[in-house]
Amino acid sequence: MSGPELSQLSRLLQEPKDHRQTHEIPQTDMESKPDGGSAAVTSEELAAVEDEEVLNKMLDNATDFDERRMIRAALRDLLKKKRDKREQERGSRQQDLRQQGLGKGGTTGAAGSTGRASMNQQSSTHTPNAKNVKQMLLDWCRAKTEPYEGVDIKNFSSSWKDGIAFCALVHRFFPDAFEYSILDPNKPRENFQLAFNTAETLAGCAPLLDPDDLVRMKEPDWKCVYTYIQEFYRCLVERGLVKTKKRP
Repeated sequence: MSGPELSQLSRLLQEPKDHRQTHEIPQTDMESKPDGGSAAVTSEELAAVEDEEVLNKMLDNATDFDERRMIRAALRDLLKKKRDKREQERGSRQQDLRQQGLGKGGTTGAAGSTGRASMNQQSSTHTPNAKNVKQMLLDWCRAKTEPYEGVDIKNFSSSWKDGIAFCALVHRFFPDAFEYSILDPNKPRENFQLAFNTAETLAGCAPLLDPDDLVRMKEPDWKCVYTYIQEFYRCLVERGLVKTKKRP
């Protein structure tokens, strides 16, 4: 070993221990977190979130495409669970009311049978099944967008593929938000983005659909479109922009 090398080694050995450690590179930390960020969220963690606002904030902050898609799916599942719970609670209340009515009447025999048959018939008439709800919502969309040029809603899939139907439906309730007449059906991504942003800002409707996902599809998934329209309708009802018939 030459004189200069010995001199350098001597200086290093004389340095305090803490100072010498600054020359070392913490390989394990850098390898475990190359970008300094936290691990990506999992679908199990998203499924455990029961607050819609939390998922909306996560969606706003997410930048990764796959992560945003997972959050949107979690939002759709959460809203579906809430709707199912409301329907279950409504059905339980109706059942309780029917039982209370039978108990107060105290009828037996033929009169009681006639009364129960009448109540069952009324229940089946006033409680629409899922198929009827879907058709009613489709008819509502068609009626609201009928005055708009370039919109012909026949289903929850191909009729929405260029984004114009979404824009027409949103514009019907928020006519000052944008100029409908200048929209281009050949720019579906811009149309999707405009409709979803406006619905979120003015109606508080969660952005359950991703424009990038929609433009990749030949036709939108009808279940996704149906879920989004349900959520938009619910938000309009909450704000008093859509009047619903009160149940008897």
